[in-house]
Parts: sequence; C-alpha cells; structure tokens
Amino acid sequence: MTAATAAAQIEDRFGVTAAVAGGELTVGLPLERWQEFARFAKETLGCRYFNWLSAVDWKEQGLEVVARVEDLEAKVAVTLRTRLAPGATRCPTLTGVYRGADWMERECYDMFGIVFEGHPDLRRILLGQDWEGHPLRKDYAVDTPQAPYR
Repeated sequence: MTAATAAAQIEDRFGVTAAVAGGELTVGLPLERWQEFARFAKETLGCRYFNWLSAVDWKEQGLEVVARVEDLEAKVAVTLRTRLAPGATRCPTLTGVYRGADWMERECYDMFGIVFEGHPDLRRILLGQDWEGHPLRKDYAVDTPQAPYR
C-alpha cells in the first residue's frame, strides 16, 4: 500500500484529510475516534509496528496526544494526533490495539498527567509514586523543591 492509497482510504472512512509527505501521513482525529483509527491503521493499512506515543501541552488550547505507527514492509508511516479539550486529561488507551503503547502511555501519564482510560496498569513509571505534579506540563512550577530521587 502506498501513502497516497492510505490517505484516500482514511479520507473515505473517517472524513479527515491526511497530510502526505513522502511515505508519511499525519492525521488529526477527534478524540472519540482515536481507538477506532488505531484499529483501522493496524488492520486495514497494515501499520502493525507501534513506534512511539507522546503528548504536547499547548497551554490554553489543551493537551494533544501524538502517536506514530508504521507498516515497515510498505514503508508507510502514520502519525496520529488528537486534541483533548482545555482542562481535560482523559484519552482512550491504545494498549488493546498495540501492546507497545503500554509503557509509553504510562510515561505520558507520569510526565503530562493524561489518564489513558482502559489502560491495564496506569501508574507512574519514571518518577516515584509520591511525586506531585507532572513535570512536562506548562503549569508545573519548575522551582518546586523536590526530595532527591534515588
């Protein structure tokens, strides 16, 4: 499958335009279609490799969750993006579709405070369980004194 073919299928099924650059597609999705699109990418587009997941804090505009999946044989990569409403911190988990999302969602929870609903083991992975706040959020006070991490 080519990136152009994948983009056409995405537009036909989801009604969103996929930006295409080389073999890479970028798709902005509504939150309620996040898991559905992940299943579509895996089963229909052949993107079986879960590359990474992270987030961006756009401050007043809210948090954005970004993930990348790939079809390594066809050399097609899809970057999925979804925006959470301002003040919202909940996003459906992708662990039921991609097992590789597990620790990356935990890291995103730890650093950004995004709660991945349906995640099998959502707890901090980098910082201690007693750590307060989420260090990659724009509202996190960087000068907050913290006990040394050991």
